[in-house]
Amino acid sequence: MSEEELQLHFTYEEKSPGSYSSDSEDLLEELLCCLMQLITDIPLLDITYEISVEAISTMVVFLSCQLFHKEVLRQSISHKYLMRGPCLPYTSKLVKTLLYNFIRQEKPPPLGSHVFPQQSDGGGLLYGLASGVATGLWTVFTLGGVGSKAAASPELPSPLANQSLLLLLVLANLTDAPDAPNPYRQAIMSFKNTQDSSSFPSSIPHAFQINFNSLYTALCEQQTSDQATLLLYTLLHQNSNVRTYMLARTDMENLVLPILEILYHVEERNSHHVYMALIILLILTEDDGFNRSIHEVILKNITWYSERVLTEISLGSLLILVVIRTIQYNMTRTRDKYLHTNCLAALANMSAQFRSLHQYAAQRIISYTCRHLRRYVYVLDKLYFPHSHCSTLQHCFSALSDNGEELLSLTCSHILRSYAASLFSLLSKKHNKVLEQATQSLRGSVSSSDVPPPDYAQDLNVIEEVIRMMLEIINSCLTNSLHHNPNLVYALLYKRDLFEQFQTHPSFEDIMQNIDLVITFFSSRLLQAGAELSVERVLEIIKQGVVALPKDRLKKFPELKFKYVEEEQPEEFFIPYVWSLVYNSAVGLYWNPQDIQLFTMDSD
Repeated sequence: MSEEELQLHFTYEEKSPGSYSSDSEDLLEELLCCLMQLITDIPLLDITYEISVEAISTMVVFLSCQLFHKEVLRQSISHKYLMRGPCLPYTSKLVKTLLYNFIRQEKPPPLGSHVFPQQSDGGGLLYGLASGVATGLWTVFTLGGVGSKAAASPELPSPLANQSLLLLLVLANLTDAPDAPNPYRQAIMSFKNTQDSSSFPSSIPHAFQINFNSLYTALCEQQTSDQATLLLYTLLHQNSNVRTYMLARTDMENLVLPILEILYHVEERNSHHVYMALIILLILTEDDGFNRSIHEVILKNITWYSERVLTEISLGSLLILVVIRTIQYNMTRTRDKYLHTNCLAALANMSAQFRSLHQYAAQRIISYTCRHLRRYVYVLDKLYFPHSHCSTLQHCFSALSDNGEELLSLTCSHILRSYAASLFSLLSKKHNKVLEQATQSLRGSVSSSDVPPPDYAQDLNVIEEVIRMMLEIINSCLTNSLHHNPNLVYALLYKRDLFEQFQTHPSFEDIMQNIDLVITFFSSRLLQAGAELSVERVLEIIKQGVVALPKDRLKKFPELKFKYVEEEQPEEFFIPYVWSLVYNSAVGLYWNPQDIQLFTMDSD
């Protein structure tokens, strides 16, 4: 049934006796207003809990016509009614109520707590009335086959909070009307803290106040769900009042740790959830205060981090470890350029404020860079000399495990150095032309095979981009906070042989100047100190050398700063995502999967 056909069920015609004319009245708009009144005005009690759930669910169903269109709907009947007319005055009150429903996470009333006598099926009298009305509505709302779920959905602690959050996300992502912006998005963008006594500008419609402390606590506790992470993203990105409040919190670890855990378990999460978590980190790292404060928060015994026992580590160092692990997973598995670009952008934003990096975090920054330096030389060799069989290069690459851990005993041989020198010499002459010719030669040599050749040129471009960004991150840390990070200098010196090979690379020559200067300066001091130095002694020499290194010898580069900007037409991503969450998470609602057009049923 189309939305227009549905509207006919809510069209009332009154005919005068003996008259052929009739006046029709559209009751659908009035019904939507009544639902909004039910949600916002009825106090939440045991006997009204189910009424609130049913009213919210009914609004979700009214808007679900989007599910049955491949393209994003710019206009619909329900859309039109919610944007203007009698429903519009309820905008801020509805958004506020839905937010508070999410914040409170009220559980459904226990059986036997109803004021009215129980019916035989266990529901109260009022619940029976609500369910009866709802069942009647579901019979009418056959948009794509809405009805009872075929299988029982998992029990949720708070069905009301879940449905409220889903409806809030649906409303927030409605497209703007041709003549007016989405009022629900305006309300989400402008609400303030209850402790903020300043008046709202007259230019801001649909404004209201809410308790930010309660909102922050709920967001921290609920990040296991996609929809809570999407709400957090929406508030951080669109509401400057919320963003300012969160960045000023002294317990940011309560928010950041759940986000890091999402990224750490990337294999178990859908790609959209990972994207949202990553973009949240990117938005947070745009703030220098955040980047400084996370290195002052010391965490103990991070049980979910299994690669290494972390008895004590700063929140900043843990963030670095998780982001690098996410990049590594992406580069070896999904190879999603958007994902690794945003990961690197978050690290770059933080780099100037790196403080007292944990030795493992410093090691991972350097070892991850080295992994790609080795991979780069290996791919160059395959690209220029496809028929060669350099066992040293093969060994250097294959000795690296999937999770990025390197064999610490693996060092670059003189063969690898000579290969690198000759290949970089070619690149410095005519980089793009050489790549093109080598790729064509490789493809021509295997044209008789049914197996397509690896696209080494594309691999090389991606690896070069990652290396460049990692070198800039290392350089930014050395330039701005060298004296705070002896562990990073130690890790850099340990791998200096590999970095020294890239001093003359045409793409990295400029950024290598400071890194080469630091390596040379501290290497000479270690030589003066003698051989067979302990780790503690090396770190002591580094700390002393930091004071002696003239800061003016380090070349200044523009500060690394990346800002998250939504793509053009973000609704093309968010509307299918939100409705996939509704489809998979809404309590007591079912849509026939064969009729879903907005997204593929096997998508995340």
